[in-house]
Amino acid sequence: MRREGYVVLTEERREAILRMVERQGTITVKETAAEMGVSAVTVRQDVRDLASRGLVVRVHGGAMSPAAAEQADAPGPSAPRAGRQECALGLVVPPGDYYYPEIIRGVQDAARAHGVRIVLAISGETLAENQEQARRLVAAGADGLLLMPRAGLEPVDAAAQWPADLDVPVVLVDRRAGARAGRLELVASDHAHGAGLAVRHLAELGHRRIALVARAESPNTPLIREGYTAACADLGLTAGPEYRIGPAEGPTSAEWSDELLRAVESGDVRAALVHNDLDAVTLVGLLQARGLRVPEDLAIVTYDDEVAEMSDVPLTAVAPPKRAVGAWAVDLMRRRLADPSAPLAELLLRPELRVRDSSGASGRTSGGASGGRS
Repeated sequence: MRREGYVVLTEERREAILRMVERQGTITVKETAAEMGVSAVTVRQDVRDLASRGLVVRVHGGAMSPAAAEQADAPGPSAPRAGRQECALGLVVPPGDYYYPEIIRGVQDAARAHGVRIVLAISGETLAENQEQARRLVAAGADGLLLMPRAGLEPVDAAAQWPADLDVPVVLVDRRAGARAGRLELVASDHAHGAGLAVRHLAELGHRRIALVARAESPNTPLIREGYTAACADLGLTAGPEYRIGPAEGPTSAEWSDELLRAVESGDVRAALVHNDLDAVTLVGLLQARGLRVPEDLAIVTYDDEVAEMSDVPLTAVAPPKRAVGAWAVDLMRRRLADPSAPLAELLLRPELRVRDSSGASGRTSGGASGGRS
């Protein structure tokens, strides 16, 4: 009986919304929710249902009657455009990092293909700022949120929990959900798998000791370290040494490079996985300045493949499928909005290894890699 009562109330509310649309021609979600005393999320779901039956036409922030939409779409200099959209999504990304533009382009490509409007926001420095950004995006009519919050938001427990408490669907983009994920979904590159590709490639070339050079502040470093350590254990290699690039705890940038260069000169380190491309390019220059050669004295695989091919010695690189991550995030959100009861999804997309000169095996392939320069 409770379920039957819920259906009746829902249908009555949707019939009332339909009458409002027929009477006014156009409604907004915000005003309708206030008038009916329900949440904007509820009204958006009602509008989606009515639109799926062809009774209204969804536009950004509300709905129109089919007659009003047809008139708005009619040609002529005085005819207003309906601005018809399937849905509007908020996208929150970290600031000023060369890694994320490809993901954003993937989001844009998928949104453009499906008539989805994307509203971009830059992740704030504090948890409170991120929460306020999400609130503003939802209040402005976002049907769902694609979140790439910056790493290191404090307090950690609250930072992991807050996206699950939002009253719209949320897809984490190239981020992982913890134990408090709730109804969060995610699409991410499988960075642990990518690191394993690099280790296996270097091991196939005869290297038994592979160094890890990684940026301490990157949210991907723990996953890269996880895959690196697991692959070393699986292949019977001794993991390490590891060189951390600041600004977090550990050696400064100058200290890690000096320490690594001394290890290469002594022959203690002959291969390295370096995260990211810019640091790998810098390392090539530092080695050359000491009279050391790549790959003869140090075989290098870099992680990211943003600028790896532009290095003086083109760099073998693990390439996360960034554009595909963005596109899948939009598709996953569209599926969630179309069917709120569907099973929750976590998608991990595997990187590929692009073999160039720096590892000493140009043209060879390894473990699902694509050979040659790209």
